[in-house]
Amino acid sequence: MRKRLVSAAVAAMALGALLQPATAHASSAPSVSVLAHGSKAGTAVLSGFDKPGGRLQVDAGRTRSAHWLQIDYQVQETGYWCGPAATRIALSARIAPPSQGDLAWQLGTTEAGTDHIGQVTGVLNANLGGGWYETKEMPNDPPTQGQRDLLWNDIVFDIDRNYPLVANIVAPPGNQPPGYPSDQTIYHYFTVFGYDEVDRTVVIADPASFSGNQIYWISFDQLASLIPPKGYSA
Repeated sequence: MRKRLVSAAVAAMALGALLQPATAHASSAPSVSVLAHGSKAGTAVLSGFDKPGGRLQVDAGRTRSAHWLQIDYQVQETGYWCGPAATRIALSARIAPPSQGDLAWQLGTTEAGTDHIGQVTGVLNANLGGGWYETKEMPNDPPTQGQRDLLWNDIVFDIDRNYPLVANIVAPPGNQPPGYPSDQTIYHYFTVFGYDEVDRTVVIADPASFSGNQIYWISFDQLASLIPPKGYSA
């Protein structure tokens, strides 16, 4: 387990070292640039690429206010493998990840899905060989200000050190990311792999590809409202 509170000097020195080995593995998948699209909430970086198991490499990048990671995106291969697929996407920022099938086995995923975000945390740490990831519960709906502040700090802290987050969400009608079935409450996992401090947005790699939406920006406020009463790995 790591300590999140570090001095500015130590953080500045450590950041370079932590980022050195964090380049995603080489991929033959087509490449997508986030930088070409902007970071306003609702902006689609990638859409229409929704074949199950289809892969795309999303390039890393920075602006003055934003930072996002290189990932190997893959559409989930079954209707209940969102947990394995989101875990695979997160791992791809640091290693050549296992297949969705291997991760489904590691996670204990069944046709009912992946039961708890804690399973994702354990599998992330097991594959990376360390204890970086922690399970953060958000039981309050709406979340408390303390829970919101922790979520934002986790996003910035982790992304700046090349660790995507995996979120377990509940998306009811009236509060859904782009393309979700508007007449259903969706229980789902997706990956958070970037942020913009000025727009106060986060970029999502969504393995479900609902209505062909794979990579998109949503507001931080919406993300914070989607996670309760579940949690996230960060």
